[in-house]
Amino acid sequence: MTAVQAPPRVALRQLADLRHTSPGRLRLLLAVLLVLATLAGLVTGLTARSAITGTADLRDRVQPLLAEAETVHSALADADTTAALAFITGGLEPKDLTDRYDRDLADASAALTAAASRVPEGSRAAEAIRAVSTGLTDYAALIATARTLNRQGKPLGASYLSTASTLNRDTLQPQAEILTAEARDEAEAGYRSARSTWWLTLLTVLLVALAAALVVTQAHLSRSTRRTFNVPLLVASGLTVLLVAGCALVFARQRAELGAADKDGSAPVETLAEMRVLVLRERANEALTLAARAGSGALEKEFQAISPRVSFDGPELDPVRDLAGTAAGQHSGYLSLHEKIRDLDDNGDYEGAVELAVGEQTRDAFDQLTATLDAASADRRAAFDAEIASAGRGMGALTVLGPLLALVICLFAVFGLRARLEEYR
Repeated sequence: MTAVQAPPRVALRQLADLRHTSPGRLRLLLAVLLVLATLAGLVTGLTARSAITGTADLRDRVQPLLAEAETVHSALADADTTAALAFITGGLEPKDLTDRYDRDLADASAALTAAASRVPEGSRAAEAIRAVSTGLTDYAALIATARTLNRQGKPLGASYLSTASTLNRDTLQPQAEILTAEARDEAEAGYRSARSTWWLTLLTVLLVALAAALVVTQAHLSRSTRRTFNVPLLVASGLTVLLVAGCALVFARQRAELGAADKDGSAPVETLAEMRVLVLRERANEALTLAARAGSGALEKEFQAISPRVSFDGPELDPVRDLAGTAAGQHSGYLSLHEKIRDLDDNGDYEGAVELAVGEQTRDAFDQLTATLDAASADRRAAFDAEIASAGRGMGALTVLGPLLALVICLFAVFGLRARLEEYR
């Protein structure tokens, strides 16, 4: 005759009845220990794996995407500046300026290509990349026409230069800003993912529950068997403490390194990139004002509005305080030269103003400023790389050792309670 399977309600009643007998209570305690230890081991491995995946994505995709977005924005701003400076020299542009302009366009194109491979198709970032890529071709064509007309001495060249600069400033750079903003959002999400807060919270709950269950089990055995210690359960408790300590050490260290990567790497690089774009905007406004041959105008007013925003005093730049101080001094020196340029132009000495603007003194002062910003950015990118590499250490071992240690805890729990259960046979 085939046995009838007990309904779930009957099975639950039988399970509840175990509480009323000594061996039944031991079996329940053993089951709880095995379930908690197994879950703790599994979640330890999953938490470590999630942290590894998040940290790797932050290192290999998200942070490079942010760097590429900042490169696009900076290259566009530098191209605008360089094209204007080359234009006001008149005739055949200096080779170093044309080479720099060509390099800016090549850098922007390369960064756009690399960034396109890191963002989802159809995303806001992907749309921004497409818009900049398309507009960059139109911008280059306008600059080429402006150059040709300028070499021929035709005033219409200034109009083409102005149109190209408007396209760069009002369309391309805003799209680059969108790409940068999306990359920053990705970076914030990347840090959250790398910290694996949800998994870590679940792991903490399970480890605390496992430790508590071991204490309750040993207390129960001590009362019921008149034996103070159960050696296998003591070993299981020690291994649990070891697992807790190992997880605490590895994850606390990882979070500290991620915090340092953000504070000492990502944050300063973002601020430095913003300052670089602002000073390039100043220089472009200076050159475009001269190219218009109309004295101080809207672009000079914009220059005066931008200058107070160029600040190197924020806490984000504390990790590069010496370089930030150097940049601040260099920026002040450049502003002094700009005032002289405007004085010459506003007092009718246009040729003198152009000569000073494109001359060695002003160019060296501005190039030293951008070189200092580039050096500070390179230093902070290296700091980020070091911190993020350190953040991943120990995680790989934990994905294997955590579950193995939990398995050993299960074995010692079985050894500790099996002997007591055999006493009831």
